[in-house]
Amino acid sequence: MLRGMARKARLAIIGAGNLGTALTLSLRDAGFAIGSMIARSPASLRNARKVAKQVGGEASIDPRSITAKWIWFCVPDSKIAGAAFSFAEQMEWKGRVALHSSGVLTSDALEVLRRRGAVVASVHPLMTFVRRSRPSLAGVPFAIEGDQSAVRVARRLVRGLGGRAFSIRKKEKSAYHAWGTFASPLMTALLATAEEVAVMAGVSRKEARTRAIPILRQTLENYAAYGAPDAFSGPIIRGDLGTVQRHLRVLEGAPVAGGVYTALARAALEYLPAENKSAVKRILASRR
Repeated sequence: MLRGMARKARLAIIGAGNLGTALTLSLRDAGFAIGSMIARSPASLRNARKVAKQVGGEASIDPRSITAKWIWFCVPDSKIAGAAFSFAEQMEWKGRVALHSSGVLTSDALEVLRRRGAVVASVHPLMTFVRRSRPSLAGVPFAIEGDQSAVRVARRLVRGLGGRAFSIRKKEKSAYHAWGTFASPLMTALLATAEEVAVMAGVSRKEARTRAIPILRQTLENYAAYGAPDAFSGPIIRGDLGTVQRHLRVLEGAPVAGGVYTALARAALEYLPAENKSAVKRILASRR
């Protein structure tokens, strides 16, 4: 921890979106004091005020109102550098810690604040944040890199949240974030695709979501317990050519879903155990 820091430091959160809101509430629950929540536009100030009231802090759109020494930017990736640049001119940064939560950008996105005297780090939780949901951060991995003293502060915050901090190199962040995108956003896209196929089977989207939950839960439990190879099941692992052909024929009526099926089947043949791999590959190739 930086010399002179109080045991429970005050923080300022920049951004009142899904991540900023969830993080602010979780930090409060962990015993950290939230001095202020800074909205990036008048439109988001209403939510910032609501959240700040819950944690005993203040809400503002003026960075000059910040008195906290630890400042966490929770704005979209494309807005981080611009926010840092605009804040650099409006407040003193020497002795402050500046963090951002981009999964793909490195701590260098805050370089303008580093040049002003701050120590900086990127701190990304491997978790999804959506409207109406506030996930627990207990056990969540946080990828951290940056200046040594800022990294120490970040690790302290993650420990307080009950998360698990790990170091990541700058050159690895793009691949790390792509991995996270497969784990949640693209997984959601896969589930949306599955709903489209369910409709072809005479099942409504709402019913599809309800009926799919047991198999989805068991698949995740199998993956967690045994790993991907031993969690894999279905016609491809059996090398069931007839079933794969039937799937491809019916999916001709849903070209996007058919493309997703083919891409995932090819990935399965590459990364997972399967019988009749060469024959399945030929069938997939014939349906391009």
